[in-house]
Amino acid sequence: MNGCKCTAELRALELATENVELSHQLAEVQDQCVELAVDAGELHAEIQALRAQLHEATAQRDAWRSEVEGFLSPLRSAVR
Repeated sequence: MNGCKCTAELRALELATENVELSHQLAEVQDQCVELAVDAGELHAEIQALRAQLHEATAQRDAWRSEVEGFLSPLRSAVR
């Protein structure tokens, strides 16, 4: 009967060790998730800033296009 008790205690010790190892792995993965979330937030902010710059550049381009068209229209009419 002592053999069974030792086997059960050994199995309990194995399970406890595995539990500790899995807890450490879980903590590492949770840390990685937090780091990924922070990185994602920073990338989102950068994308928003780039979108704003693109919007501004597009508006400036359109304004210049309109201005150039205003100058070119009379020239085109004179050439015809």
